[in-house]
Amino acid sequence: MPQYQQHASWRTAGGGQIIDLETAVKDGILGGSGAGGGTLEAASEKFDLRKMIEELDSAVAVEEMPSVFICPISLEPMVDPVTLITGQTYERANILKWFSTGHLTCPTTMQELWDDAVTPNWTLHHLINAWFSQRYLQMKKRAEDVQGRAADLVQTLKNAKGQARVQALKDLRKTIAAHPSVDKSVVDAGGATLLSSLLGPFTSHAVGSEVIAILVNLTLDSVAFTNLMQPAKISHVVDLLSEGTIDTKINSARLLGMLMCAKSFRPEVVSSMSLLVALLRLVKDKRHQNGVAAGLSLLKAISSSHEQARSLMVRVGAVPQLVELLSNPKREPKSVEPALQILNDLSSTPVGLSALKDCPQAIPTAVRILMNASQACTQHALSILQSVCRLAPDECSFLAVEAGLAAKLLLVIQSGCNPETKQQAAELLKLCSHNYPTTVFISKNSSAVRHQKAEARDLLNKPILSIDYPQSGDGMSGLIAPQNASAFLASTLTF
Repeated sequence: MPQYQQHASWRTAGGGQIIDLETAVKDGILGGSGAGGGTLEAASEKFDLRKMIEELDSAVAVEEMPSVFICPISLEPMVDPVTLITGQTYERANILKWFSTGHLTCPTTMQELWDDAVTPNWTLHHLINAWFSQRYLQMKKRAEDVQGRAADLVQTLKNAKGQARVQALKDLRKTIAAHPSVDKSVVDAGGATLLSSLLGPFTSHAVGSEVIAILVNLTLDSVAFTNLMQPAKISHVVDLLSEGTIDTKINSARLLGMLMCAKSFRPEVVSSMSLLVALLRLVKDKRHQNGVAAGLSLLKAISSSHEQARSLMVRVGAVPQLVELLSNPKREPKSVEPALQILNDLSSTPVGLSALKDCPQAIPTAVRILMNASQACTQHALSILQSVCRLAPDECSFLAVEAGLAAKLLLVIQSGCNPETKQQAAELLKLCSHNYPTTVFISKNSSAVRHQKAEARDLLNKPILSIDYPQSGDGMSGLIAPQNASAFLASTLTF
């Protein structure tokens, strides 16, 4: 009875066949010494086959693997190969499951079986084990070599000066980027503390850029964090955020974000006008969306957790710049929510609220975003509009209604939003109505409902329907029909 089908590549040039494991490994057919591998003895070192397959999963392409190692049922490497009376080999668990479902055929040939006995294919098992063992040993050796290389580079940095230091930093950065697993080796060798010590007022931009690019990819300990909190080092990072290349600016923003998460973080670190100006410049550069995202991420972290920095953000022009970003139809969708959250945070300060009121596009932009982004965006936009309209009801409510706010609020109230958001929308709708006699307001905004955007106009043709937020997919149902708008407005305004 055949144990397995001979693989085409396992034949010698003269037409002979490989008949034992040692020949297969020696001749390099299974990736042995002929292909740069180890010896049969090294390959035969005992490892758990299943563990090796799992760890090599991303390192070994299926195309590299002899096809006879693959179970025809699962298309995965076999750990416990067994052979049927047809000569076909399968992973034991897979073929037994096939039989348990009532099939008494060979899955590959579809031949009916007069006997469902399975025979362990020890030859193939040993070949699979040897093949994976060799590659597992090679992977471990490469990993050890990389770890050693990274540790050596850290030692080199301790004494290197000038261009040699820059080159060592570049080599270390490339090593970490290619092999993230060396993170621990670098930290254990004192790399994080050493790298943080290289930053300072006299550090060149070339050295500083490389150091920061490495630090953002390391797991920093408390000593490194404390070292990086020194004013001179923070100042150098801010300088690079302002004057470095786009990659350096992004890495500088990421590093400052990491420092904000440290227990030793001091709020005055982010209460720096030069830092906030640099971040706003990064956000303004629309050529690099990754930079915009990094800048918004750090600004959001600052505005949400450090109230004392909010007024400073307003003073450096955050409000008009963020409104301009949101009003740009070509903006990145992922930038909408952080920008709105920052503006919502700034609206909690008197100067921020005043700046929003004085920004001509702030109200129309917030109205436009309602129901055209995620539910979180709708909530932020509602909060901003409510704050501004309360500050100057006569002026701001008029602008909001003219921009189509009432119709949008009706959509929010009748949507699948949470109760708090609906209540906020109803309160804002009532606030805006105070500038109009009730009949005029109802008449004006019943018309606005009918003349909303094309998609809203189509949706409002039915009394009951369901739509989705374009970004989040939150369900909304029960929208009112145009003919019911007057009655609904009247009931809302008298709640």
